[in-house]
Amino acid sequence: MTDDNPIEQGPPGGELPRPVVKRRRFNASLIWLIPALAALVGLSLVINNWLQAGPQITISFQSAEGLEAGKTPVKYKNVVIGRVNKIHLSGDRSHVLVNVALEKSAEGFASKDTRFWVVRPRIGLGGVSGIDTLLSGAFIGADVGDSNESEDEFQGLETPPAVNHGAPGRSFMLHSDDLGSLDIGSPVYYRRIQVGRVVSYQLDKDGKGVSLQIFVDGPNDKFVTRASRFWNASGVDVSIGANGLKLNTQSLATVLAGGVAFQDPPGPHDSTSAPEDNEYTLFGDQATAMAPPDGTPHYIRMRFEQSVRGLAVDAPVEFLGINIGKVVSVRLDYDEQKQRFPVLVGAVVYPQRLGAAYDKLEAMAKARGENADLSQLMGRLVEHGLRAQARTGNLLTGQLYVALDFIPKTPKVAFDPQAKPLTLPTVPGSFDKLQEQMAEIVDKLNKVPFDSIGRNLDQTLAGLNATLKQVNGETLPAFKDTLHGVQQTMGTANDALAGDSPLQQNLGATLEQVQRMARSLRVLTDYLGGHPESLIRGRRPDAKPADAKPANITPAAIQPAQGSKP
Repeated sequence: MTDDNPIEQGPPGGELPRPVVKRRRFNASLIWLIPALAALVGLSLVINNWLQAGPQITISFQSAEGLEAGKTPVKYKNVVIGRVNKIHLSGDRSHVLVNVALEKSAEGFASKDTRFWVVRPRIGLGGVSGIDTLLSGAFIGADVGDSNESEDEFQGLETPPAVNHGAPGRSFMLHSDDLGSLDIGSPVYYRRIQVGRVVSYQLDKDGKGVSLQIFVDGPNDKFVTRASRFWNASGVDVSIGANGLKLNTQSLATVLAGGVAFQDPPGPHDSTSAPEDNEYTLFGDQATAMAPPDGTPHYIRMRFEQSVRGLAVDAPVEFLGINIGKVVSVRLDYDEQKQRFPVLVGAVVYPQRLGAAYDKLEAMAKARGENADLSQLMGRLVEHGLRAQARTGNLLTGQLYVALDFIPKTPKVAFDPQAKPLTLPTVPGSFDKLQEQMAEIVDKLNKVPFDSIGRNLDQTLAGLNATLKQVNGETLPAFKDTLHGVQQTMGTANDALAGDSPLQQNLGATLEQVQRMARSLRVLTDYLGGHPESLIRGRRPDAKPADAKPANITPAAIQPAQGSKP
């Protein structure tokens, strides 16, 4: 039997034989099999990665803070859908470009309306977000829309969107003069319950206002009707009225970060649910929002000949105490004829704020066949004494307001109802009249000859001083002596009228005789009353005692005997 691997026989000296190795061709091919298998596995992995890989997109951000190439994930609803593979600066170095490799299952995120933003820890007045990234690190959030148009370049959001696509609810547009303290994420309240938030805002095309988009979450969006009124609920509303001090605010968050509130107006109104993106006016406060509609505004102008210091833009215009408008301009003019500087005050008024009164004025004008516009109505009122007057609204601050009132006995003025703009006649304000009266009083006081009066008064006082000296030197001592004499006289009289004095005894006897005489005269008059003929014939003789009748004796007849002295 032959050996496949023969061993060469060595020399007979006992040396070990040298083996003879014979290599076969198929052994050499097995060595190259391992690299071939490795290449095949690598190719399969490449093909698999290529089949599993999604689209490559580029997102631009203002900063790459918190982002790392090869580590930062892209998440949707907290599910990883891609990863950042490269970060570099743009050509103008104004922003950074982030290359993201999406997974195959996330091909739909490479569409035109997809939004991307960096989720970081954020602390603001509206709340705290992104707390979970403190441990896991920042990541890129995504929100996909409904577009089917492919896109590979995106502008990243610097702040997270207020509303994700597909959230239940509706969006509405608000128009305001300015933004105030509102911002993206500011809450929207209905009956003091947060039901939505501000989504975005932008300047109007004409630059005269601001448009805000709000989102009201479902199912509370059904409370937004066509007649709903929106107002800025930011800050604290403080008012002082007949019931005292009132403090009104929605919540502490609105005081710090601002907010919007809405509600339906009282009374009958259209309660139909508002459609998507319906537009509303954002009022400054709740009272203005709930007020009846103002109607068409009208511009009027007033010409004041006196100073209107304290009258500013937005000052109220009142008609008999009812606010019907506000001042929109205050500017100075020059009158060449009078060489004066009048003040032209422009105001916007809303006649419909007068309510039923304005409706009746219109009806009366139409009944007379006249034009029922504001200029004709104002002409009628001016004929009856309607004038504009700047009055003091606050004594502490000196602020003025414009009052439209009927001034009695005011002189008639020429009024042109066709003038553009409509110009109302004015009269000086109450404070100006007070100043004029004070000026007249000062002029009259200036005409008083105070110098002459002072000189005469000095002379009079000098004479009075001399008189007082004379009185003190001569009259008072003499008067003192007179009082002393009177005192002595009164003492003598007291002594004379004492009880044991002769004068007192004589006076008593005299009074007794006067009493007797009075009794005698009374007896005489009684007798003459009964016998008047005795004045002619004399007194009759007394009757004899036997013939006398005691029953006929009167008390007057015996009274002298009783009163006689025994």
